Amino acid sequence: MKTETLAVPGATLHYEVRGSGPVLLLICGGIYDAEGFAGLAEELAGERTVVAYDRRGNSRSPLDGPPAPQRVEEHADDAYRLLAAVGVTGDEPADVFGNSSGATIALELAARHPELLRTVVAHEPPVFELLPDFERFRTLMAAVSQADRESGWGAAMGVFGAGLGMGEEPVPGPPPSPEFAARMQQNMPFFVTYEVPPVSAYRLDLDALRVAATRIVPAAGAASTGEPPNRVALELATRLDTTAVLFPGGHGGFGNAGPFAAKLREVID
Repeated sequence: MKTETLAVPGATLHYEVRGSGPVLLLICGGIYDAEGFAGLAEELAGERTVVAYDRRGNSRSPLDGPPAPQRVEEHADDAYRLLAAVGVTGDEPADVFGNSSGATIALELAARHPELLRTVVAHEPPVFELLPDFERFRTLMAAVSQADRESGWGAAMGVFGAGLGMGEEPVPGPPPSPEFAARMQQNMPFFVTYEVPPVSAYRLDLDALRVAATRIVPAAGAASTGEPPNRVALELATRLDTTAVLFPGGHGGFGNAGPFAAKLREVID
């Protein structure tokens, strides 16, 4: 594995490169960073150049200034610059897999820079504005922000988790390293204060995706049926006149790297 940094406007990105061949960019969501994709990347590095990174403001990708509400568009620009840094061009486009808010970023990247992308697999993006009960999530995010202001990020995370009602799934494999676990814990305040409210209110440019040359694959977890991000994946497929692909596990199914990599390989090949 090769570890690099990339200076982008307002931040410095930590990224990791494994393998060789066509580029596959992995975009994590939530409090995760590149290490959360290590197992998946290792499974796929035998046939691809697999790139994973810590998103701006998380873990080893510090901001240049004080934290501020996160914009999906800015994160998509980061991904675009990262693809350019590893040599992706219109003649040799990349595939992209994004999970959770990373899937939202991947969709925005496809809307803005389809010329660099062959396939985007969007695994359970929390684009709640696609759902018929979007107002419920607008109310939830307002409650998250209020709890954060009045009682701190821990209380806000409690409101967020209870409002989404998503179960925790056991993930096979080794436990996270102490360093990774510590970074995820440190990412929580930034996530709940500066990412959850604005990213949850993001509006997707469906028209741009419909005309883009990039193949968009909405993906849903087989074990997360009925959960809000799963519902979004199914609704996105309907809006794009395609069919969502079922992946093993639930919202964090990529943690079971072997079966998940097999499915991802099948989809992008």
